[in-house]
Amino acid sequence: LFGAVGAFAAKVETRVFDSSQNQILLLPMDFTALDSKVRLDIDLAQMHSKEFSASTIASLKQAGMDRLVSVFRPDKKCTYLIYPGVQSYQELPLAKGEAEAYVRGLKLEKTALAKDTLDGHPCVKNRVVVKNDKGPVLEAVTWNATDLKDFPLQIEMKEKEGTVRMHFTQVRFVKPDTKQFEVPAAYGHMK
Repeated sequence: LFGAVGAFAAKVETRVFDSSQNQILLLPMDFTALDSKVRLDIDLAQMHSKEFSASTIASLKQAGMDRLVSVFRPDKKCTYLIYPGVQSYQELPLAKGEAEAYVRGLKLEKTALAKDTLDGHPCVKNRVVVKNDKGPVLEAVTWNATDLKDFPLQIEMKEKEGTVRMHFTQVRFVKPDTKQFEVPAAYGHMK
């Protein structure tokens, strides 16, 4: 979805809406990408959700687990969940075939729907279908900013129960340090 932009950092607000378009989740994150690696820095105290009460967040904070870093590493066939507050991490293997799809590559079909403006940036609103050799794996509508290397400032995906919308701001085309995609050496492995 990010096209030729192989390295960037941005703020992203992820909103989830139910089938009636009522917002059920708002989660701001820091998003960092380098080639196929993605890092999400999440502070659960910033999350707004009917599913998570203030007492649940307070319990996570007390346990040192309110801050979470998710690092997607298709080259290592896993996602790391890193908990800086307790200096530990989990390693979640990717589903069978998921890592291979990234290595072999996915095909992207983009169809322009309209011209639009988002956050003052001229955009082309596109219907995007990402496919592997078995068919579509992701369908979305993107708002690609023509003045920001065609970067998708907003990505909206319809799910069975509703809609997920990711809105990117403060986009910086910088190459992040590769260490950001590694588990700190002193952190313990959680089983």
